[in-house]
Amino acid sequence: MESQFARIAWSRSVERASSKSVMTPASRSLRGLCVSCRYEEPLFIIKDETLTGSIRSKSVNSARLAIATRNQRFNMSTESTPPKFPFSRPSGAIPPLEYAKLRATNPISRVTLWDNSQPWLVVKHKDICSVLTDQRLSKERTRAGFPEMNPGGKEAAKNRPTFVDMDPPEHGRQRSMVASLVTREHAESMRPHIQATADALLDEMIKQGCKTPVDLVEKFALPLPSYIIYGILGVPKEDLEYLTQCNAVRSNGSSTASAASNANKELLDYIGNLADKRLEKPGNDMISKLVVEQLKPGHIDRLDVIQIAFLMLVAGNATLVNMISLGVVTLLQHPEQLADLKANPSLAPQFVEELCRFHTASAMATRRVAKEDIMLGGHHIKAGEGIIAATQSGNRDEDVFPDPDVFNMHRKRGSEMALGYGYGEHLCVAEGLARTELEVVFSTLFQRLPNLKLGIPQSEVKYSPPDGDVGITELPVVW
Repeated sequence: MESQFARIAWSRSVERASSKSVMTPASRSLRGLCVSCRYEEPLFIIKDETLTGSIRSKSVNSARLAIATRNQRFNMSTESTPPKFPFSRPSGAIPPLEYAKLRATNPISRVTLWDNSQPWLVVKHKDICSVLTDQRLSKERTRAGFPEMNPGGKEAAKNRPTFVDMDPPEHGRQRSMVASLVTREHAESMRPHIQATADALLDEMIKQGCKTPVDLVEKFALPLPSYIIYGILGVPKEDLEYLTQCNAVRSNGSSTASAASNANKELLDYIGNLADKRLEKPGNDMISKLVVEQLKPGHIDRLDVIQIAFLMLVAGNATLVNMISLGVVTLLQHPEQLADLKANPSLAPQFVEELCRFHTASAMATRRVAKEDIMLGGHHIKAGEGIIAATQSGNRDEDVFPDPDVFNMHRKRGSEMALGYGYGEHLCVAEGLARTELEVVFSTLFQRLPNLKLGIPQSEVKYSPPDGDVGITELPVVW
């Protein structure tokens, strides 16, 4: 039977789905979606401040390249095998300790992956921003040398790519097909619907009570972002709970590989069938927009529609689920700041800003491969060599964020942006929507459940595997 929160979640779903403008693949800041490109292209990116960002003569560039290459060869001949990557978190949500050491001693260095490849690891904020805005570096996973974090990633790279794995101009062309439906502006128009969805979920929790601890992930953190993106995609209201269950199986970290694979296939099949229905009878939603504006004219094919819709359905969901859960635990660990937020819910935006800096939920996605030889921080990166930009480390950079390991939602913001949603033209396309959802969550949750607390000791909170993206798989709470 359809639940009360499913009905309310659907009630205002996508009546504003068409937008007046189509966004370009660019970035303005983490306070809004990607609308103005942060791309800069210095000829070389060099650690010496007197040369950084300047265009030098060919002779100077050649000399610097020769010196860097010589020094690099010397260092490689005297150093041991690069450390294994990814590094592991020591416990909970604490970032790997290796990052702080490398920021201080060796901010651009080699690491060894599972397949014995040795890409470059970049850990300083300024160098990460350079990597993520350099057009000489590619996001295409099929290029030789692109760093894959595990065998599954290597296999997935063979699939049809979506815009997240494309370079310009293809990246911008495909990204613009969906960007207008997840902008900050469009998300703000959906705020009442997001609020109603959150309230309905909390109503259901309160109604059921907490005689025994309730899993906040299952009852709130997972269904909230799921219902919002399903509405944008055009999923019928009667299918909301079915898809949420499928998504939980494929992403909760405790399912068997077979169960997760089957759930993945079910989601793909479902999207394909829905695309076929929208081709015959389009609505006012993202899948209809894709089939009417892109599939029918022949700009993309049916598989593209499925892949793009699947990306939008699953990619951001896991991150938002984790950020909601991590945010709750973080507030409970900082009772003074929780009291401030309870007393003044309008502080939610600055809490979310700090949350996105402190916890980089998607820490493994910012990877590139060099299309040509470049200089980066005095290092010669050769064409075909991989680069991993550790945004999790960049968000703890002491040169950018004073006392970076201290969570402080009252922190004064400088001109440098946090990297929680990436940077540059590949800044998360749904960053504006994600921020709006998180602001609604943290301006509402502790108002509705002021006595919310963990139902287990903090030491028993179940975190995601320590060598992957940080998240919480289960969060028992009482109120």
